[in-house]
Amino acid sequence: MYCIRITHVLIGCLLVLSATARAQDAGFHHLSATPMLTNPALTGVIDGGVRVTADYQERYSGLGPDASFTSLLAGADWRRPVGRNHYYGFGVQVQHDRGGSSDYVRSQGLVSGSYQQRLGSLRGPAGRGAHFLSAGTQVGLGQRGFDFNKLWFSEQYFFDPASKAAYLDRGAPTGEPGNPAGARTYLDVGAGVTWFGTFGDRSGAYAGLAAYHLNAPNISPRPGATDRLARRYVLHGGGELPLGTGYLSLLPAARVMFQGPSRVAQLGGSLRYTQREWREIALRLLSFAHLNQADGSGVLLSTVTVGVGLEWPQVRAAVSYDLQAGPLARPANARSGFELSVIYTGDLPGRNRVFCPRF
Repeated sequence: MYCIRITHVLIGCLLVLSATARAQDAGFHHLSATPMLTNPALTGVIDGGVRVTADYQERYSGLGPDASFTSLLAGADWRRPVGRNHYYGFGVQVQHDRGGSSDYVRSQGLVSGSYQQRLGSLRGPAGRGAHFLSAGTQVGLGQRGFDFNKLWFSEQYFFDPASKAAYLDRGAPTGEPGNPAGARTYLDVGAGVTWFGTFGDRSGAYAGLAAYHLNAPNISPRPGATDRLARRYVLHGGGELPLGTGYLSLLPAARVMFQGPSRVAQLGGSLRYTQREWREIALRLLSFAHLNQADGSGVLLSTVTVGVGLEWPQVRAAVSYDLQAGPLARPANARSGFELSVIYTGDLPGRNRVFCPRF
């Protein structure tokens, strides 16, 4: 009997829509609001003593409610001195994703730690600073599942030759072995290293390498089935460059991820503008291009992100919108979704001077 396993097709489509390698990881675009998803070594790499982040993302809303994918993330990390001019970082993060007509759900809770070793002082055209090497690890629990009762299968689809009518009978046998409903909880492990440095006011750089899912956990929600989560490797970097002698600076950023047969690149940055009269208030204009490659195919421009951000002394907020490109541009009317993030940074206790680039 010809049979299409609709379960596999739906879950596969949802994974593709989440826009990372085989889309098995969430694709947040506000890099500064999701540092522990980029590299565990960025835990505690902050201009202060504590950072609290929140990020909400909605994607593929232009394809209809059954294709939309929403993600919610919240996290906090701390930076504390160790001896003189060395630091350790500790962070926690929770994340929840939901999408598709099957109510596919992905949740995880992570704990991260880092150690930041000062390598020495630096002097640049904008003043004096320092550079560090940070190493970090991450461990957590994840869970993935879906609502089996909201799916239909080819064995439940019927066509009446007499009336030329097609219909679904959800009470008919599915043809699936057993009931694949439910969820699976798994252990997840990651690690990474990052170099970062500052060269004075409005001048700095960072670069790092990270690996996630080092234990290749089984994430299949089907009892008795195995679906290993491919390791995700991340290369990232960026910095801040002053433009002229005024108050404008460029913050380029890049993140390239490899997972299984897929590749994803986020390239772009933001322009930051402030004035002394604004009392430390700054405006940002951001733009990123997202390039995808899967299963040996060519490189495609999937989305273009444009947005705006506003900074206060301890709070930063940003909102962006994704313009759909590539094969999905026409069915989605070039609309994809939006992302909103808020970051709070608190002071480091004591008189320890913090050297950290602006992200």
